[in-house]
Amino acid sequence: MSSGVDTETFAQIQDAVRRFTMERLIPSEQEVEETDTVPASIVEEMKALGLFGLSIPQEYGGLGLSLSQEVAVIAEVAQAALAFRSVFGTNVGIGSQGIMIDGTEAQKAEWLPKLATGEALSSFALTEPDAGSDAGGLRTRAVRDGDHYVINGSKRYITNSDSATILTLMARTDPDRKGASGISAFIVPTGTPGITIGKPDKKMGQRGTRTCDISLTDVRVPAEHMVGGEERVNQGFKTAMKVLDRGRIHMAALAIGQARRLINEALAYATERKQFGQPISNFQLVQAMLADSQAELYAAECMATDAAARFDRGEAIPQQAACAKMFATEATGRIADRAVQIFGGAGYMVEYPVERIYRDVRLMRIYEGTTQIQQLIIAKHMLSRQAAGEKL
Repeated sequence: MSSGVDTETFAQIQDAVRRFTMERLIPSEQEVEETDTVPASIVEEMKALGLFGLSIPQEYGGLGLSLSQEVAVIAEVAQAALAFRSVFGTNVGIGSQGIMIDGTEAQKAEWLPKLATGEALSSFALTEPDAGSDAGGLRTRAVRDGDHYVINGSKRYITNSDSATILTLMARTDPDRKGASGISAFIVPTGTPGITIGKPDKKMGQRGTRTCDISLTDVRVPAEHMVGGEERVNQGFKTAMKVLDRGRIHMAALAIGQARRLINEALAYATERKQFGQPISNFQLVQAMLADSQAELYAAECMATDAAARFDRGEAIPQQAACAKMFATEATGRIADRAVQIFGGAGYMVEYPVERIYRDVRLMRIYEGTTQIQQLIIAKHMLSRQAAGEKL
């Protein structure tokens, strides 16, 4: 696991990202909301800052941050609209980490430098129309044909797929194995014949974040494009789970950034808005909502920080990652609701950012594993320890 960069270097990176968020991203939020697109100029600035390579080792051209450092940086970026983070999020997380963790040296050398600079963009193609939370039930098939695999199937809600250069794609290579076994991971360039990318989905929130369906018809992929080489045939779901553990901590950091923004917006409004001749921040019931929000933010920060530190020490963290993702995203949903309540009628109006953020954060309790899936993961580990005679 990465030990990250030195303290002084990291402080410089975090400060640069914080200033970029406040000076460039937040002022551009309305443009993104109206156009459903992140401006190309901002994308180029993100590349120059190194945001596409936060988690990619320096030997491959990335910044080489530890997960603990990544959490702190993502929490800064996530104070702005979530669309900005989404532009580079797949390169940092689920789109690159499968290659980083289980890829061959040749696969790492070919793709990680391009992903780190943003020259190449990645997507993680796991979800299907009939396989969402039950990812082990995916139906996309990869059939061996000489020195290639022929892939047929479809994927749904794939982030950044309309701009991606490559897909880390999960397909069933052994139809006789049930559930999660029999699935392999492939690196598939999006220009490969037989791939059709659908139109971007229209969503409740997170405008500027692009998700599309993907259709695969007789897509021929060289066998050496299997992540980790052919010795990892039928091991793709294990790769996906390793990626998702890290991704769930990333999601917790995302929720933390949005929660901070919401609390700051609510605090500013509560001290300015007057009723009955005084700021509403003087009213104890308003103070209670602010205090509850701050306490939940602090708890989410502690959980994400602890889980990331454990990951950086090389510990297996499926339970901690699930706890952090579940708590942080659920807490941010509650904080968003309180922020709208503090704003009153103004909170329901589009001219105030809390209206947009309220819609944006709702998705966080669904993607990267729903809250209910996180509960199942947590309970599974609790019951496993109980069966082994261990105490919590």
